[in-house]
Amino acid sequence: MNIKITCNYLGKILLLVAALLLPSLGIGLLYAEWLPALGFGVTIAIMAVSGVLLTRIKTEDKAIYAREGFIIVSLSWVVVSLLGALPFVISGEIPSYLDALYETVSGLTTTGASILSDVECLSRSILFWRSFLHWMGGLGILVFIIAIAPLGKGNGMSLHILRAESTGPTVDKITPRIHSSARILYGIYFGLTLTETVLLLFGGMTLFDAFTLSMGTAGTGGFALLNSGIASYSSYCQIVIAVYMMLFGINFNIYYLMILREFRQVRKNGEFKTYLCIVAASTAVIATNIAHLYESFGEALKHSFFQVNAIITTTGYSTANFDAWPELSKFILVALMMLGACAGSTGGGLKVTRAILLLKSLKAELKRMLHPQSVVTVKQDGKPVEQETLNRVTVYFSTLIIISVVSVFIVSFAGYDFTTNVTAVIANINNIGPGLNLVGPTCNYGFFPFYVKIVLIFDMLVGRLEIFPMLLLFSPAVWKRR
Repeated sequence: MNIKITCNYLGKILLLVAALLLPSLGIGLLYAEWLPALGFGVTIAIMAVSGVLLTRIKTEDKAIYAREGFIIVSLSWVVVSLLGALPFVISGEIPSYLDALYETVSGLTTTGASILSDVECLSRSILFWRSFLHWMGGLGILVFIIAIAPLGKGNGMSLHILRAESTGPTVDKITPRIHSSARILYGIYFGLTLTETVLLLFGGMTLFDAFTLSMGTAGTGGFALLNSGIASYSSYCQIVIAVYMMLFGINFNIYYLMILREFRQVRKNGEFKTYLCIVAASTAVIATNIAHLYESFGEALKHSFFQVNAIITTTGYSTANFDAWPELSKFILVALMMLGACAGSTGGGLKVTRAILLLKSLKAELKRMLHPQSVVTVKQDGKPVEQETLNRVTVYFSTLIIISVVSVFIVSFAGYDFTTNVTAVIANINNIGPGLNLVGPTCNYGFFPFYVKIVLIFDMLVGRLEIFPMLLLFSPAVWKRR
């Protein structure tokens, strides 16, 4: 383990995040929110000083291998979360540091689960910071750094970091250069965020609400600005947000193919087609199931479309209390919680491509049992899938189940009902936000005891970083000097 180069890059990340705190500081000063502004100022100073000191650690060996890439990513997310909680505490708007840390991790991992019962009492600068955490965490902090400047010589170094922070079983480079790929990804990301903001402005939203909610949509995070979630906004705004949630749940490589007018490759993409089919089918079934609860089928369809996209993309926004919907609808939503969006998107969950590969692996294994001498190849989009990739998918799924079961076991000691415990873990480890019963869309996570919040914080980080980067932090072998 090259500890010096790890510290050096951690310093660069802290300097970047310190700069990204400036808009929140500016909003605090603009609206004369002096305590929040002080919180942002102190946090910026701590990050800047720490960043400068860490970047002064030099080493002749500047190579970044797989272990350094994973550790840099996981350490960065932990440290940024620990320091990013300070504005909440210093401002006095979340006095408890553990609660502030939970809120920060929830924002950065784009989970959107909150410990707050009244978000409308928060200052504008704090509301902006909560949603900006979503936007930072959506594509990843280090991907943003790579987009600004290459992380060293050669593509291999940046690829190790990109692989650790990106979502999905594999990482595909859009272009041969990682630096160029990251810039294209963030260009698409910013473009979609901006167009959503403009469309919401046409719906009568203020600029602050439109941009802040667009950042939450882009990161598929879901921190709302009102206690009623998105329900108080017009139907037009709700539909715009629902459509953009669906768009941000798509693999960003699809958008690049569209820009290049490679529509044949888009049509051939199995994950993309499956994702759209799941959204359409789930929307239709739930709309039919809840139609009797609303005045018209159109209204039921609108709420169904919104909540299906909010859940499958793990955004977590809400226009209705879906915890009061019939059991069939709740079952479908819980299944979508675990499934998640596409790989290479800002959404969380298992990912549609992993689900497809798991089913194809099952089918292949059944064929091998019937014909032991046959050679069965799993294909996706007409191309053979390497056995190593299939093994990683299986190990990922198994580890996710194990961590979820252990987490539910620990959370159960708090004495709450089974549905609350299970959906709280599912909602946090899949970076969704709302669950069912006591953690439903009209509730919050503030009532849990401290040890449950610690478990859920770990689950959120594990879910966003796709398990292994976080687990490697606890492996003694990783920290050995090479």
